Amino acid sequence: MRVIAGEARGLHLSAPSPAIRPTMDRVREAIFSSLGEMVAGARVLDLFAGSGALGIEALSRGAASAVFVDVNPRCAACVRENLRRAKLDGSVQVMDALKFVALYAEPGVYDLIFADPPYGKSTADRDFGNELLQLPALARSLGENGIFILERLAGTAEPETKTLSLVRVRRYGETEIAYYIPPE
Repeated sequence: MRVIAGEARGLHLSAPSPAIRPTMDRVREAIFSSLGEMVAGARVLDLFAGSGALGIEALSRGAASAVFVDVNPRCAACVRENLRRAKLDGSVQVMDALKFVALYAEPGVYDLIFADPPYGKSTADRDFGNELLQLPALARSLGENGIFILERLAGTAEPETKTLSLVRVRRYGETEIAYYIPPE
């Protein structure tokens, strides 16, 4: 896993543990290609940050700021180390991503919100992506023209949400990337 473009291009990022599933390089490359000019100067929120690869990629490409949120202290330490090695600055919060959005995400603050929650292996598993989409604070925290990018298991049923509108879905093998914007 490496930074694909920008000032930290080529830097290999550490993963907090083999159990953490970081976003594959080709999927990150596709996401950032689709975002294009939106990244430069963007305020970024990276939920379920893991290694911090999505937020670090955004910072490397010129994002103005990034907040990384992960409940696992080992992941937070890994993000801090990856930021240090990339010579980039970001805020790392050790807390539940859903609680962070509900309690601390101020209205209109973020231009890009990335979420790469753990994939459920069965219907009995918790669906963090769906839970995020149900939070009114998620949509409120997006700035004008903001986008929420959700990584999920391909073929996941599209949850109903009244706070965000799905604008596109792209599939990359077993991974699916869904893009949402606030409804007009």
